[in-house]
Amino acid sequence: MNSQTSSLEFSHFPVMLSEIIQISNPKKGGLFVDCTFGGGGYSKALLQFQNTKVIAIDRDSNVISIANKFKKKFKNRFQFHQLRFSQMETVLKKENVDTIILDLGLSSIQLNNLDRGFSFKSKKNLDMTMGLTDKSARYVINNLPESQLMSIIRILGEEKDAKKIVRNIIKARVEKEITRVDELVKIIEKSKKKNFSTKINPSTKTFQALRIFVNKETTELINGIIKASQLLKPGGKILIVSFHSIEDKIIKYFFKNFSKNRSKPSRYLPEVQSDNFCLFENYSRKALKPSKSEIKKNNPSRSAKLRYATRSHKQFIFPNDLIKKFNKYLDIEAINV
Repeated sequence: MNSQTSSLEFSHFPVMLSEIIQISNPKKGGLFVDCTFGGGGYSKALLQFQNTKVIAIDRDSNVISIANKFKKKFKNRFQFHQLRFSQMETVLKKENVDTIILDLGLSSIQLNNLDRGFSFKSKKNLDMTMGLTDKSARYVINNLPESQLMSIIRILGEEKDAKKIVRNIIKARVEKEITRVDELVKIIEKSKKKNFSTKINPSTKTFQALRIFVNKETTELINGIIKASQLLKPGGKILIVSFHSIEDKIIKYFFKNFSKNRSKPSRYLPEVQSDNFCLFENYSRKALKPSKSEIKKNNPSRSAKLRYATRSHKQFIFPNDLIKKFNKYLDIEAINV
């Protein structure tokens, strides 16, 4: 362990940290890419082991001050780049990458800052931008036509009451621009029947949909995992923590259909390539979930799922199948705003 980390304390709970460390095995050293730096939880833990180097990436400018503290402490063992993780090849082209880690959830820095507009508790601006983003949720809600808002909330949010929610949004914005989080929350609550059998906030799915759309999260995930599989060295590992069903569906499909131990080749793959088109030696068939003790300490971790795979020695071939399979999400995120 390295005592350098003692002064780097943040009110941040890296999700499933013990599992990440166990699977990535930093005791052996190597180059680790933390694609969602956030509060620095994974990077901090990895740098406690000798002979590790971390290249951290995050699109959020609010984490730069934290990254600068890491640079000061760890010198040439730590780099930080403000990028979308789908752009990782711009800083990893000449690197021999052992492990790539992605935590797809909101960081505590983002969620706890009410000015960012991610929390239902906020009465501030309806923003939801993670950084390097063109338009805010406020712009989307007030400017997109009804049909496009319907697609966003119904498909990206998997919200069964999307039609009623969108109609009430349209009615409200005709009278007055919807500018604050609490204004949107009231519209959603008015649109949904009370369900006393669940503790899930009625705004959860609509907020999820808007956040995904604003930040192009599905496009980012698909492009990011393709780039990661291209950049990992043979035997290198990719670990991904997801928080909702769309993310997990994409990750599971990618690992399952492009791994040596898949149950059967994808029907979309050309027959000639199916036996050789193995980007991964193996993958975790069953997602790992947080322990009860972790959930007790950090309740937002309750919906987390961790999946991982090991890069094969096969030459990289672009997985067009992945794009075809989830094209409906990509098409929605490509809506011009």
